[in-house]
Amino acid sequence: LEDQLLGVVVAKERPDLAEEKNQLIIQGAANKKQLAEIEDQILKVLSASEGNILEDEGAVKILSASKVLSDEISEKQKTADATEAKIDETRAGYRPVAKHSSIIFFCTADMANIGDMYQYSLQWFTELFIRGIEDAEKSGDVPTRLKNIVEHFTFFLYINVCRSLFEKDKLLFIFLLDCRIMSSEGRLPEEEFSFFLTGGVGVTGKPVPKPEEEWISVKMWGEITRLAAVVPAFADLPADIVKDIKAWKAIYDDAQPQKAPLPGKYRLLDNTREMDTTPFQQLLLLRCLRPDKVLPAVNDFVEGTMGRKFIEPPPFDLPGSYKESTAVTPLLFVLSPGSDPTSALLKFAEDMGKSNDISVISMGQGQGPKAAVLIKEAVTTGKWVLLQNCHLAASWMPALEKICEGIKPESADENFRLWLTSLPSPSFPVTILQSGVKMTNEPPRGLRANMRRSYQLEPIASEAFFESSNKPDVFKKLCFGLCFIHAFVQERRGFGPIGWNIPYGFDDGDLRISARQLLMYVNENDATPFEALKYATGECNYGGRVTDDKDRRLMNNLLFNYIAEGVVSETYSYSPSGVYVSPNCNTQADFVEFIKTLPQVPAPEIFGLHENADITCDQNETYAMFETVLSLQPRVNSGGGLSREDVIEASAKDIFERCPPPFDIDQVHHQYPTDYNQSMNTVLTQECIRYNALIIVMRKSLQESLKALKGLVVMSPELEGVTNSIFDNQVPDMWGSKAYPSLKPLSSWVIDLLERIKFINQWIDKGPPPVYWISGLFFPQAFLTGTLQNYARKYQIAIDTVMWNFNVEDKKTFASQKTPPEDGCYVSGYFLEGARWDFEKHQLAESKPKELYTDFPMMWLEPKQHRVAPTEGFYECPAYKTLTRNGTLSTTGHSTNFVMYMEVPTDKSQSHWINRSVAVFTALMF
Repeated sequence: LEDQLLGVVVAKERPDLAEEKNQLIIQGAANKKQLAEIEDQILKVLSASEGNILEDEGAVKILSASKVLSDEISEKQKTADATEAKIDETRAGYRPVAKHSSIIFFCTADMANIGDMYQYSLQWFTELFIRGIEDAEKSGDVPTRLKNIVEHFTFFLYINVCRSLFEKDKLLFIFLLDCRIMSSEGRLPEEEFSFFLTGGVGVTGKPVPKPEEEWISVKMWGEITRLAAVVPAFADLPADIVKDIKAWKAIYDDAQPQKAPLPGKYRLLDNTREMDTTPFQQLLLLRCLRPDKVLPAVNDFVEGTMGRKFIEPPPFDLPGSYKESTAVTPLLFVLSPGSDPTSALLKFAEDMGKSNDISVISMGQGQGPKAAVLIKEAVTTGKWVLLQNCHLAASWMPALEKICEGIKPESADENFRLWLTSLPSPSFPVTILQSGVKMTNEPPRGLRANMRRSYQLEPIASEAFFESSNKPDVFKKLCFGLCFIHAFVQERRGFGPIGWNIPYGFDDGDLRISARQLLMYVNENDATPFEALKYATGECNYGGRVTDDKDRRLMNNLLFNYIAEGVVSETYSYSPSGVYVSPNCNTQADFVEFIKTLPQVPAPEIFGLHENADITCDQNETYAMFETVLSLQPRVNSGGGLSREDVIEASAKDIFERCPPPFDIDQVHHQYPTDYNQSMNTVLTQECIRYNALIIVMRKSLQESLKALKGLVVMSPELEGVTNSIFDNQVPDMWGSKAYPSLKPLSSWVIDLLERIKFINQWIDKGPPPVYWISGLFFPQAFLTGTLQNYARKYQIAIDTVMWNFNVEDKKTFASQKTPPEDGCYVSGYFLEGARWDFEKHQLAESKPKELYTDFPMMWLEPKQHRVAPTEGFYECPAYKTLTRNGTLSTTGHSTNFVMYMEVPTDKSQSHWINRSVAVFTALMF
């Protein structure tokens, strides 16, 4: 590709050289042809000659002439070769542009691994490259001209690619581009980049004991000691932190640690003297101390290395995209949940005088043939065609591909345009994605922008609708609350699992129907039917999308704040701080002006969440970026240190040596036979069977992988998947399919697995434990059912009359408790998110700043017959296996990730903790 692009840039910059090079190639081919003809003639003469060839005067003349001609051709070729060498030397001066451009092409092409719709062809790239060369600033000085081409084309490509990327991927793309360019220029050491993505997992850290400081977690200290081992600039970092804890804690506590000057020699100095640490090394340090601020720091890093214009993506530009298109290049809107560019396109069509010449068809079953007829007519008449929601017509996509390929410039009217909209879909034709003009149009981000947009949507935007209520004050206040709900439920998705267990695609249709129903209910009733409004909005319109029962509980809880009698009062506040209130406005314009006064970046409090939710959200985005960039890294070793195969072999051997043999199921069954009065025997046997399935596949795949690395067996796709995952410190899919749900990286996952197996072995060797480590169970639901079964059989009562009584035993611990309870069981191993346990007041309390997860105390699950549940003083807290919260819906009606509800004491209302999304988990992600 580099040579191909070199040819392109030389042809544009030095056409004389390109022409001369081509002439030399033609001349060289002609010379070779002549030489071949001469050889053929000599062979013919020699074969036809009879007797002594020296006596054949004709043959001697021919041979003499051939020698003279051959010498002449050889001399010409020598001259041509010398000229070609000079031309190649001049061409080589342009190679930096070709090398740079080939790097950014492969970076752009890699985006296809992130999203189905991110497809870019070499032809498209080459055309863009040529335009970039033509538009770059001219200069008589070749090095200056080359610099201008590189700078202009890089930005030109960024603008064109960003137009088709979702907001979340724009920074990732330019950061990846930046790192690839720096790496190719030798400005980014591979070990530093690798540490940034993986945290140095697999590296032995410097043996410095962790300080006894609450703010320094085991995970943080592990990364700091590994950073000291990997990067020489940080060799003394652990010791320096221990020496000056106060200064480093100030960095940890800083609201913007990415901008704060670091202590001592780690300070990033200006250009007046040599820097102690590079800007990228500052990112490494931030990854260890405050991973939640890595993305803002990456933004600053790109600005510092490439320029401010590379962190300011271009706005949605429909006219600009139109100019890029022709009659044979479709224009595609790549949709995201909640976005609909149709109104913007129809407005643009009106501006272009095409309002009567655009046909719109929504794709679905049976719509394909109708669309084909519309396109066929429009191609010749110069009209526009809009095909909406192409992802719903997956089976018709091959037909659309053929139609697009059949549209030729010579037969199509130059005014014809084919517009398409589609959600990301693997069934969308790659050829259309590569040849078309792609655009993304996402709904505005932020509560304020979202609410402003709601007031610009029909029917709320219509003054006739807005002023049509017979109780205008009530309607307008509730309508504002409805717009608040609409923005609220969409923006809460940004917090990940702590926002909604499942990220639902709430869209404008939900708001439209809710607004119309609101007007009807207010107009047709003397007293506003708040309960009916709550039900219609929370259970039907928005709630109709909600499939998870915990999310449904949250949705109904949220509506108490926004559809309530207090909303119509003059002093109602939606947030504790009083920033968000129900305004006393009359006109639509007044409401819009009020919305403009709201904060641009809302605090988590308006969503009912703790301020730590922002940290959780930012951390999740950071780790998602690490995972994505890691997945795009080449699977080759670039030299220096251990080879990739050596690293994999060492890790695989280590895991295999630590992996225990499978449990002897016959022995376990003999030792703990099936017993009517002791269901735990069956639970133990089932746990052993499940762990065996995992252990067997691990040991076998590790043995086969080690053989494949040595070339003793074929490296199958499955084994390659195992080795790639080991290198990336990820749990292989082959193991994950047999394992319990987990978000841990491979190194932590292996340690966790060994702890789990140790717990099961102790159960086998010493009998049922006094306290069950619930995190160590493969299927905790079976264990809980078995405990209830034991109680029901002990007292000979129906199991469906038995319920749990929840007793938090915060004065006991897993280690100190030596005897089991009379009935039920003690369990430990839960972690709490969204709140903490107050050991003094024995109840839930607000989390401490930056304390995202805390240990939940030991609990006594006590079975009770005909138990009457308390009505207040507790929070019904869901327990999950992993932090993702969502899972697959099982036959029990619950998610496979869900374990149980637990009643946890509190002095606050249930709704407070429901809004906080407080939950407990059997495992974290590290």
